[in-house]
This record gives sequence, structure tokens and C-alpha cells, in this order.
Amino acid sequence: MFDPTLKSTGRQYTTTVALLAVAFIFIPAVLVAERPFGYLFLSLALASSALCVTLAWVHWKRSSQLTIPSIAIRDAEAK
Repeated sequence: MFDPTLKSTGRQYTTTVALLAVAFIFIPAVLVAERPFGYLFLSLALASSALCVTLAWVHWKRSSQLTIPSIAIRDAEAK
């Protein structure tokens, strides 16, 4: 299952999942718990969520590049 000759695919999900959790769970939970009045807090929360989603997307694009040789070696060995 884990062949030491295969190249790593370079996937690192922890940071991406953490950023998405902050954007979609933690920030809305803080808004509901605190019930801030005014559009300043809502705007700040939306901007923070958008920033977290953007950073998660950038991190995902940078760290999720599959290597073709690792796939080709596995397919050749299976035949």
C-alpha cells in the first residue's frame, strides 16, 4: 500500500481544513454568540471569512499538485 519508491503527492490538508473551519464555523459562531450591533462587526466578520477562504484556496492550489510519475509507476506495477 505504501511503496517507498513512489513520490509524495504533496497534499497537506490540515492548514486548508483549519482555515475553512475558521471561516465557516468559528467566525459565524462568534457572531451568533456576541450578537454585535451594527454593520461594522458584520463587515469585519465577512471580510475575515473571505480572507480565510481565499487563504485556504491558495494553500490548496499550492500544496495539492499530484505527481504524474507516482501514478504511472503504480499503474505499471499493477499490470
